[in-house]
Amino acid sequence: MPTALDTPQGAVELAESLLPSLGNRWLHTQAVAARAREVATAVPEQERGLLVAAAWLHDIGYAPELRETGFHPLDGARHLEGLGAPLRLVQLVAHHSGAVYEAEQRGLSAELAKYEREDSPLLDALICADMTTGPAGQSFDFDRRIDEILVRYEPGSAVHTAISKARPYLGAAVERTCTRLGK
Repeated sequence: MPTALDTPQGAVELAESLLPSLGNRWLHTQAVAARAREVATAVPEQERGLLVAAAWLHDIGYAPELRETGFHPLDGARHLEGLGAPLRLVQLVAHHSGAVYEAEQRGLSAELAKYEREDSPLLDALICADMTTGPAGQSFDFDRRIDEILVRYEPGSAVHTAISKARPYLGAAVERTCTRLGK
């Protein structure tokens, strides 16, 4: 197991050990990591490697062998914590893309609250990378990505309800990242 999980190479190795069998999820993960590299100048230079590492690992909680709660941000964060990953990386995975909204829908708010959510350019950039990348790695603008999620999940489902509630939060994170990039 890689020892430097907060480095892009260590994160790639872990992601490659868990996600390739998941088809589109693997394509999405690779594209989110590529997008994170594209938006990395929106974060301080010393945090760019951590951004890319978090992008590689943001969806590892979907791996069947890591499934405990069925809520992938929490399952991924718990796995990383168990591996001794740096706390900040664990927290970024736990809170990627407005996880707090879905945790509320799933009755897992207390479990997610164990991991502090930072409000920072780093989390914004991770959200931007995820929320501008489609389920099979397509490049989407924010509104198209949100609409795609809302079509994929039934109204009333935890994901549909959470994404609907999170839309303003997520949109603001994407907008702040674009502003930092001068776009």
